[in-house]
Amino acid sequence: MNASYLAAFIIITAGMLISMLKKKLTVAAALTGGLLSVIIFIGAGFTGIGLLAAFFILGVSATGWKVSAKMKDGLAESGNGERNTGQVFANAGAAAILALLAKYNPEAAEVLYLMIAGCFSAATADTLSSELGNVYGKSYYHMLTFRKMQRGANGAVSLQGSIYGIIGSIIIALIYVLGTGWNAQHFLVIIIAGTAGNAVDSILGLTLENKGLLNNNAVNFLNTAVGAAVAGVLYKL
Repeated sequence: MNASYLAAFIIITAGMLISMLKKKLTVAAALTGGLLSVIIFIGAGFTGIGLLAAFFILGVSATGWKVSAKMKDGLAESGNGERNTGQVFANAGAAAILALLAKYNPEAAEVLYLMIAGCFSAATADTLSSELGNVYGKSYYHMLTFRKMQRGANGAVSLQGSIYGIIGSIIIALIYVLGTGWNAQHFLVIIIAGTAGNAVDSILGLTLENKGLLNNNAVNFLNTAVGAAVAGVLYKL
């Protein structure tokens, strides 16, 4: 085992143990996350792991922020924010698939790396806009009709939450260009991809999820897939 693989193994193992001890992931979810992390590292290296770690840290922090107030208002996640296997795959599964494609298609690695960043940009934007929007939002609106909605309603968006979502995408974009080298186009693409995925997440929540045709995990997976697709399309422009 070379030094880079050993370092990645130590980082991933430590992350799994900490997430279980802190009750941020169930045991099964931590094992799933560890497997996905290994796949992402094999395909996208330390930059891929950095994107995953940034999403996880930002997401956990946002979920736990003012959690007592959110619980009081019935806005906190079930299970005290402890994520399960389905939630882990919904947020990182698409990125792992793209990492495998990058491993076995090195000629397309650059666009696939950018698509992985699009996945995590969308996932981060969705989590921050929802969790922090429920805390700091002033008014909440229907994504399609712009009529006012109740705070915490599925698909409801706020200006403040949307801004936090964009900030999350900016952080992911910064990590990406730090790992791969500055590229203004890629930086903007990742932010746009995250914002687009977040918007689609809200639309799917208002439509297919509210009708019982999709569950939240499916919506979150599609959110990351849209982020990846937008990044891939914009890369070609």
